[in-house]
Amino acid sequence: MFLNKNRFFSNTDLVGFALLALLIFVILPVGLDTFRLNLFGKYLTYAFVAIGLVLCWGAGGILSLGQGVFFGLGGYCMAMFLKLEASSPEATKIQSTPGIPDFMDWNQITEIPFWWQPFHSLTFSLAAVIIIPVIFAFIIGVAMFRRRVGGVYFAIITQAIAAILTILIIGQQGYTGGVNGITDLRTLKGWDIRTDDAKVILYFVNGGLLFVCLFIAQLIRKSKLGRILIAMRDQEDRVRFSGYDVANFKIFVFCAGAAFAAIGGAMFTLQVGFMSPSFVGIVPSIEMVIFCAVGGRLSILGAVYGALLVNLAKTTFSELFPELWLFGLGALFIAVVLAFPNGLAGLYKDYVEPRIVALFKRKASSVNDVSKYDPLETAAE
Repeated sequence: MFLNKNRFFSNTDLVGFALLALLIFVILPVGLDTFRLNLFGKYLTYAFVAIGLVLCWGAGGILSLGQGVFFGLGGYCMAMFLKLEASSPEATKIQSTPGIPDFMDWNQITEIPFWWQPFHSLTFSLAAVIIIPVIFAFIIGVAMFRRRVGGVYFAIITQAIAAILTILIIGQQGYTGGVNGITDLRTLKGWDIRTDDAKVILYFVNGGLLFVCLFIAQLIRKSKLGRILIAMRDQEDRVRFSGYDVANFKIFVFCAGAAFAAIGGAMFTLQVGFMSPSFVGIVPSIEMVIFCAVGGRLSILGAVYGALLVNLAKTTFSELFPELWLFGLGALFIAVVLAFPNGLAGLYKDYVEPRIVALFKRKASSVNDVSKYDPLETAAE
């Protein structure tokens, strides 16, 4: 009875969450070696971005082609802390200036810049992972949505921002590591993140954080705010004339998507061991939209499966057909969009969910039949 009355999680939602949890926390860890498990952990970091895109694009109608910006900002905030920890005077004594990151030493920088200094603190770094991308998203949102910039214009502007940030990171090589990014990340508060045991632990931490984000996204979608977002997506002018400040709702959901992407970027840095501008620009941002489209832009669970499937296909194609994998990835995207416009989630809704609903109805009817049975009346007969 409680499950049927639950406002945020229907029976089918709970089944979907349970199956995803079974896949992430049981099937993959049991069936894969450490290398492949870490690879799937990397795929899951992209799922954070896809969940944010479901809120922005699927619910709010805001197509952002610059989510790599927030993914990269979160990753760079974590990478800066890890790099400072790896750049102790003892570890860098062979440099001309010990105690600074190696790429700074190569570029004749003799002291750590003032804006790097706060990243000596893990607490500050973890807060910055979310706060800095959210502030950046807030500035973009206020500048765009207050002026009622939306649709394809907003998508192009976010794409341009991704390109600008990539150029900026590469151009400031002495402070950001340039095109190579921030590499050679070793420990987190003395804990070696390069060992197999550490990679397994980080995988489970990544999965746990993913479910926290899924829970938050579900609360947003099923709340009154989520209903307003959907109405705003379909009839923005009508929502505005009803007295709602559409710009504020767009800013909020855009910032929420940025926060999810930033958490994914930070976990990517921890699991892979580096962060570079190649994950910030236009191409990765478009790939992130593909993850969402293949999984289903109306489903947060579909977005996770889309991220896993597309990245698995990308890895498989690149291993088997190094020269053709881009064509294979493009063909996969085109086929899914043409044949299943609602993505994997559409297939689930059309073919799987009705069976689950029918199963619950049969169980409910059987329970009602048993409750009508009165043993005293039977005995009297």
